[in-house]
Amino acid sequence: MIFVKFCEKQTTTLKEQRTTEKDSRYNHLEKMTVMDLLLNINKEDKTVPRAVEKAIPQIEKLVTIVAKKLRTGGRLFYLGAGTSGRLGIVDASECPPTYGVPHGLVIGLIAGGDGAIRKAVEFAEDDLMGGWNDLKKCKVTKKDVVVGIAASGTTPYVVGALQQCQKNKIITGCIVCNKNSAVAANANYPVEVIVGPEFVTGSTRMKSGTAQKLVLNMLTTSVMIKLGRVKGNKMVDMKLSNKKLINRGVRMIINEIGVTQAEADKLLKKYGSVRKAIVNYK
Repeated sequence: MIFVKFCEKQTTTLKEQRTTEKDSRYNHLEKMTVMDLLLNINKEDKTVPRAVEKAIPQIEKLVTIVAKKLRTGGRLFYLGAGTSGRLGIVDASECPPTYGVPHGLVIGLIAGGDGAIRKAVEFAEDDLMGGWNDLKKCKVTKKDVVVGIAASGTTPYVVGALQQCQKNKIITGCIVCNKNSAVAANANYPVEVIVGPEFVTGSTRMKSGTAQKLVLNMLTTSVMIKLGRVKGNKMVDMKLSNKKLINRGVRMIINEIGVTQAEADKLLKKYGSVRKAIVNYK
């Protein structure tokens, strides 16, 4: 209860200081033409990659520790609420089909449970122990890395989980869009991407969400490459779950070992993966 009061006090104090809560640089949006709306949103979006670029040294440290932990049997957990939680789940869910890793290697958790992926669960993000309870259900250990995702950097669901991880000597990281946040304070490897005020004041699904998605792309792509899940520039461990991917796999084999399309197709069907087809070709 003491911590909750502290959080409420901190949230009130920092509200005006948080860049994600500052007034939009634009006003009277309802009076803009559709073209003006689109041009101005696009103008703001163009600033996001530059903000991400400034955070690359922080991202490098997070990638390095995640790759190390996964290489030694650990897992990567994403933890967030609302848009942040959904982005973590999207990134986690794309790792198995893209890189052929087990579904339990990268895990996305969202405040309110799976139902919150499609529909907001009221006040779920305010549960200080909710994130930690979700992690415990997954039997989180010191082998793992837990990355909190929160644009504001103040989400209790994330803050509480990272605090408990710290107490249990579990490595933590975060992706936030405000400086000196409570989430970052409880992360061993914080990533702070300061994108500034949103086009619609406080609508962090916009620039903040874009920044988080970019960082997540960089994180798992770099980690999977360091884990050897890419050969050259190809996804040789991808799951062949549709015709498009099967055709892509056939082309990869043709380009790599110089066989005919019929031979490549036969090899792919026999071994079930591009990597195995190339390795076992004689």
